[in-house]
Amino acid sequence: MCRLFGLSSAPSRTHATFWLLDAPDSLSRQSRRDPDGTGLGYFTGDGTPHIDKAPIAAYQDRAFAQDARQAQSVTFLAHLRFASTGSLDVRNTHPFQQDGRLFAHNGVIEGLDQLDDRLGADRTLVKGDTDSERFFALITQETREHDGDVTAGIEHAAAWVARNLPVYALNLILVTPDQLWALRYPETHELYVLERPAGGQHGSRHLDHSGSHGRMRIHSANLAAQPAVIVASERMDDNPHWRLMEPGELVHVGPDLHTDRRVVLPGPPSHRLTLDDLRPEAAASQKAA
Repeated sequence: MCRLFGLSSAPSRTHATFWLLDAPDSLSRQSRRDPDGTGLGYFTGDGTPHIDKAPIAAYQDRAFAQDARQAQSVTFLAHLRFASTGSLDVRNTHPFQQDGRLFAHNGVIEGLDQLDDRLGADRTLVKGDTDSERFFALITQETREHDGDVTAGIEHAAAWVARNLPVYALNLILVTPDQLWALRYPETHELYVLERPAGGQHGSRHLDHSGSHGRMRIHSANLAAQPAVIVASERMDDNPHWRLMEPGELVHVGPDLHTDRRVVLPGPPSHRLTLDDLRPEAAASQKAA
């Protein structure tokens, strides 16, 4: 199953170190179990998006996965991909960038011909083959049609997909230079939020999160003194304040770190998919690791 991670320390920039896929096991084991892509997105001081990503597989260079990734930003977005749609290629690896925003998705959407028709000329926003990037393009289109309101863009795009296309999951994180959005829909996959005060629950500790499978670790000494909001596919430490998002819930973290949350999709998808409905490769990508 793909892994999502997002962080906002707005309005302050945070220096963070990311390790992706640093579990110390053999290449032969990695070839069967490791993700098909790893990516990290953040913003430079002038708000320019930066993405560092690679389609990781056993026959390819693992240097990206083994190196600590140094970055400084107000917002961060990391993704580990298990491919369900699209080849193992950089252009199909998350995060994606459109209109200065970064996006990553965990789930499966089918009916892509119908989605392409809905996108119309905005199909040119899509550089790869994935359902995820098409969904992002629809959000970009809806955001433009709602005068740049990203919250409305996500809500309307997700509602259209839920009404019209076969859906397994639409979990997503979207970030700008100073804001973050996250959607969990439906209840298929978990997505957690932690509103972390400076120093964490003990008031004196830096951020040091590690996923339960050792595939992602995030460290930030700055967050011993700065608050942050974190969104992740799994609880990444023993902090008791991790909150499981409700199905259909959209979370928005503003430039002042204020968090709004609202259920924008109260019902199930009109054409809900199960694992048995998916192609074998798509079903394998959605199972828990």
